[in-house]
Amino acid sequence: MDQLVRALLLLLLVQLPASFYCTDTLSGDDGGWGLDSSLEDEGECNIEIRDVNSITHTGFIEEYAYAKPVILRGLTDNTKFRFLCSKSSLLREYGERMVRLSTANTHSYRKVDVQFEEFVKFLLTPQPEDTLGSDTLYFFGDNNFTEWHSLFEEYKAPPFSLPLMHPAYSFGIAGPGTGVPFHWHGPGYSEVIYGRKRWFLYPPDEAPEFHPNHTTLAWVSLSYPNLELHQKPLECTIRPGEVLYFPDRWWHATLNLDTSVFISTFLG
Repeated sequence: MDQLVRALLLLLLVQLPASFYCTDTLSGDDGGWGLDSSLEDEGECNIEIRDVNSITHTGFIEEYAYAKPVILRGLTDNTKFRFLCSKSSLLREYGERMVRLSTANTHSYRKVDVQFEEFVKFLLTPQPEDTLGSDTLYFFGDNNFTEWHSLFEEYKAPPFSLPLMHPAYSFGIAGPGTGVPFHWHGPGYSEVIYGRKRWFLYPPDEAPEFHPNHTTLAWVSLSYPNLELHQKPLECTIRPGEVLYFPDRWWHATLNLDTSVFISTFLG
């Protein structure tokens, strides 16, 4: 039996892409989501980072709201929300409920409804580099706000609002190597509750070259290394306790480096 187990483990390791590696911990509690098969490369960080004590709401509006992305630290205390987003807590509360998954291509055409427990047990897996976006099912948005209301009301959203705009939440969970390829929409915030998420951003008038059905992981592996200096994006990897703000119509793509739990606050 021991030989069979070792053989199966070896087979699983051989099948994982070379870009994945195993790690034990990452700065504390992982909420039970696990950090095996995480992606190693966090890339550089060329986006400004501001501590809550170094910026006011007025300063945010003047410097960033309509001009450029920024990473904000210490804006809110989401300790309780983080506890409620642990794997055991979410499975206990929502395991038998249905969630809607979207394909992870630029236009997210296909939708699939599955039980949350089924998604966590069978679909929340590392994504190989050669998987197409249309073949990847991604849990982000399309939440039933009636059923998930008790969770969302515990979330403390970033306090820096924009004039005449109202927030809408979009909650997600995804495995390492997954992400959404380049797209754009209105302004918003993104916060990681567990794991790490790598971001790539371009201004509205600098549309990146990408295939709409290729994943962010494929773009990072095949296209990113060949970019000229003037073609490089703004980028950074965010962790729990950090919130990334992106202005209106900025192109952006994401790559989950770990099994990640995250929430976005879209402003519209």
